[in-house]
Amino acid sequence: MWSKGSIFILSGPSGAGKTTILNLFLREDRNSRFSVSYTTRKKRPGEVEGIDYHFVSREKFEDLVAKGFFLEWEEVHGEFYGTPRDEIFEYVEKGIDVFLDVDVKGALKLKGIVPWAVLIFIEPPSREELLKRLKARGEEEIEKRLERINSELEAKTLFDYVIRNESLDEALQRFKKIVEEVRRSHGKDNS
Repeated sequence: MWSKGSIFILSGPSGAGKTTILNLFLREDRNSRFSVSYTTRKKRPGEVEGIDYHFVSREKFEDLVAKGFFLEWEEVHGEFYGTPRDEIFEYVEKGIDVFLDVDVKGALKLKGIVPWAVLIFIEPPSREELLKRLKARGEEEIEKRLERINSELEAKTLFDYVIRNESLDEALQRFKKIVEEVRRSHGKDNS
């Protein structure tokens, strides 16, 4: 019987809805933890230090890289993002599922490091809808983000699951079913 926690990695283009889906899920599921990534980017309105990200300077981030603090890290749109190593494995060893929200390259890198991790790709309903979502949240450098979309969408075939986010409620229900399926396959039921 599998007694350790699982690692679930959500990814997809910026604006696909992965953070929203994950936040809604974690509000209900008290037996899981969100791995808070580190970033050098500026805080967006409404984001909270230590909840959404750990916001650090470029120098601090580079120091953490040099110390081997991150399980993986990437440069995305000129900013650094990193996944803390020890915190994730401490939870997993205690039988607690850990959820990560990372970019597509980071997700694939993590799958290479932790092959038993579950990769879930959140796909936007269309390029037009994605552009609308990015504009609505005041995203900067939209063109740069849209340039990456084709390669990110091509990578979805490398993921264990794909959820098309046309309806937030339907996408959330599909996500819950995936988590339940993985837990059942590991002999766990954390619901």
